[in-house]
Amino acid sequence: MSQYLLETVWLVPCYALLGGVFALPWSPGIIRRTGPRPAGYVNLIMTFLAFLHSVIAFSAIWGHPAQQVLIPWLSTAGLNLTINLEISAITVAALIVITGLNFLSQVYAVGYMERDWGWGRFYSLLGLFEAGLCALALCNNLFFSYVILEVLTLGTYLLVGLWFSQPLVVTGARDAFLTKRVGDLFLLMGVLGLWTLAGTWDYQDLAIWAETAKVNPTIITLVCLALIAGPMGKCAQFPLHLWLDEAMEGPIPSTILRNSVVVASGAWVLIKLQPVLSLSPVASSAMVGIGAVTAIGGSLIAIAQIDIKRCLSYSVSAYMGLVFIAVGTQQNDAALLLVLTHAISAALLVMSTGGIILNSITQDVTQLGGLWSRRPMSGLAFIVGTLGLIGFPPLGSFWALMELADGLWGNHPWLLGIIIAVNALTAFSLTREFALIFGGKPKQMSERSPEGLWLMVLPMMFLFGFVLHLPLVLQSLSLLPDWMTLNKDVALLLIWSSIFGCSVSAVIYLSNIPKPIRLPWQGLQNLLAYDFYTPKLYKITIIFGVAQLSKLADIVDRFVVDGIVNFIGLFSLLGGEGLKYSNSGQTQFYAFTVLLGVSVLGVWVTWPFWGIRFMDLVF
Repeated sequence: MSQYLLETVWLVPCYALLGGVFALPWSPGIIRRTGPRPAGYVNLIMTFLAFLHSVIAFSAIWGHPAQQVLIPWLSTAGLNLTINLEISAITVAALIVITGLNFLSQVYAVGYMERDWGWGRFYSLLGLFEAGLCALALCNNLFFSYVILEVLTLGTYLLVGLWFSQPLVVTGARDAFLTKRVGDLFLLMGVLGLWTLAGTWDYQDLAIWAETAKVNPTIITLVCLALIAGPMGKCAQFPLHLWLDEAMEGPIPSTILRNSVVVASGAWVLIKLQPVLSLSPVASSAMVGIGAVTAIGGSLIAIAQIDIKRCLSYSVSAYMGLVFIAVGTQQNDAALLLVLTHAISAALLVMSTGGIILNSITQDVTQLGGLWSRRPMSGLAFIVGTLGLIGFPPLGSFWALMELADGLWGNHPWLLGIIIAVNALTAFSLTREFALIFGGKPKQMSERSPEGLWLMVLPMMFLFGFVLHLPLVLQSLSLLPDWMTLNKDVALLLIWSSIFGCSVSAVIYLSNIPKPIRLPWQGLQNLLAYDFYTPKLYKITIIFGVAQLSKLADIVDRFVVDGIVNFIGLFSLLGGEGLKYSNSGQTQFYAFTVLLGVSVLGVWVTWPFWGIRFMDLVF
């Protein structure tokens, strides 16, 4: 049985896709008698079946070599496109994470969106998201990975814009879509450029080609930079990071997936392409630079935010910056472990704050407080999510950060300093958020804020337990390094940075120090609060440039294209009017006109032969 499920594990994306399709009749209201709830139940059943299928298949594939599944798709003009799927322990484990988190998100959504009118459409889009993510995990082809990423971009637009009657939601969905499109355009250029160099899009063939490839350094650098641009947008890296903040206008249950596994979709493609990207030292350095800037900048910006969602979104960008550093320094194992531990902890943090946003009306952390006595489960979940995201032993992220930092100890000590700083800043930011929400005395917005419905608390508690037991799961799979072989100095640096960040933040925000806390220099505080003025830079550069090009295109369209068409139409109209008044109605006149036209046409066609004949007669 398990072997059969392993052989058919490539059908896992179809579960979610079928669930989304089956939920469609409840979306536009075709089925009204039952209400929209069956749409959610159908998706829950299909997602649970996908999760169960993946778990059984993982037990069968663990310890065995990877398998390939080839599905012919298109063969024309010398171009053969085959859907190449890789079934391995890593890909099947990714399916477990995706389907498991989506199942918990859907259960959470039953309670969160109990009275929402977009229930059916929401669950259909969650099914689309799950199908796309599962297909991306299995896909072993760069071209089809690009297609799947485009589907996920469309899904982001539709999910963020679920409540399309609200102006901010429409703006957020549009900005998220367009920001991703910037990176996707360059990614498409890189995908096509790589085909001309390697002649293949299969990841394994690309890795083999990269071992002996001899290409022009300039060309491969440009191609690799284009390949990096797409994952930059997906992982919300500077300067394509604004979409994640805008996407927070969508429902909280979709944010659970977006902050955990959706942002990791770009990192997954980067890890697959790492052998190709290592051909260009410039591209590898660019990845490290982008990751370092985003990690430090995102951590600093998160500290200055007052919106719950914005605090978490910038922490996500910062953590994905660490993944970029790991891939840029060719530490794929550390990158995969970072993605896993971040996904679980980030999802738990979103769940713990989602009920607060739902019941407390406001998302402003400065208007909350004193929720520890009213929401003990949410508070405990937030603490465990925070500890699972920073370097705090023995939870998961400590081992991921430890593996990354240990690899940088000898060759890149300055990057080790960045990791320590980001860990301390993340600990400070999340402790600050916890103190402002759960600490202190209750305020007007938090006086009546009971624990959420059991449908929201139950999945949160399941994830709470899994975060605590994740190290045991990894140890049982022999994925954790031996404590005796670890660099003790690096471990102590990580632990002390976590303690330092949490302690300083707790002293500031849990004491009687007057709040809000202000920095000595107002300019620095504004710089952090307004995201390094990145939105303004967008307006005066990209948005201004696109607006001017649009105006120019409008002028050309109205006065050149339309002008030529209007001139031809006017000329035809005037010619027709002229011919109308020149008609006499006599048949012999029409016959003479036709005969004259045919004669002129005949002379014009045969004129070259007349010229040759005339020359023969003369000479």
